[in-house]
Amino acid sequence: MTIDINALALVLAQAAEAEIRPRFRALGKGDIRTKADANDLVTAADEAAERFIKREVTAQFPDVLFVGEESVAADPALLGKLADAELAIVVDPIDGTFNFAAGVPLFGVMAAIVSGGETVGGIIYDPMGDDFVMAEKGGGAWQTGDHRPAQRLKTRGAAPLEAMTGMASTSFIDRERRARILSNLAKVAFVSNYRCAAHEYRTFAGGNLHYLMYNKLMPWDHLAGTLIAQEAGAYAARFDGSEYKPHHVEGGLLVAPDRESWEMLRREVFVD
Repeated sequence: MTIDINALALVLAQAAEAEIRPRFRALGKGDIRTKADANDLVTAADEAAERFIKREVTAQFPDVLFVGEESVAADPALLGKLADAELAIVVDPIDGTFNFAAGVPLFGVMAAIVSGGETVGGIIYDPMGDDFVMAEKGGGAWQTGDHRPAQRLKTRGAAPLEAMTGMASTSFIDRERRARILSNLAKVAFVSNYRCAAHEYRTFAGGNLHYLMYNKLMPWDHLAGTLIAQEAGAYAARFDGSEYKPHHVEGGLLVAPDRESWEMLRREVFVD
């Protein structure tokens, strides 16, 4: 079985139209709940959008393993099935839920296609801009939608360390190492964080950043974006230099314009 990435992209857009945009800045008091802590939120829109996507995916691709962020929250054993799945679709119904719940228009809908233990397709949909950043393995990365012709994406070229700009998430790093990394980030020109991996990957793949760094690796947060970044020309690997695979949930991730830049950032900034 193969999955039509354009058909899957349409499902994400339909879910956003039906379940996400109508709830933006319209959530009721009982529509926002915490999960692990006060910064880890789920909203009625997350849950409704995932139900919508799961229903459509199951109807169109009945033999595919569906792994959604909220589905795993309800059944953690589901995550363990990803490594051995012949074909799977991994979905984040709203990436950037904190922003969505706060009324900040910086969130996205993401889906990755996993086949035989590797990511072969990735989609990031921006519900507010109504466009997609997409990639299929070996086919390049593209931005399309909003009635514009498709545009091929290319990452930014290499730069000296002191001229590099990027995004880094240090939330899930132990305090001692976080202090070292934050100190080392003085060596680069710019560091920020959108609290939304979807838009961070979009910004990187569009050639506007030199690096991305994450420590916690949940598949719905990073599979689509990493493939898109690689297809736009980037080099990506876990902190130990190993390839990032769909079943990995730890080990960190660093994305850079090329391997030389990756090694420099790893050595000078994101040290153990």
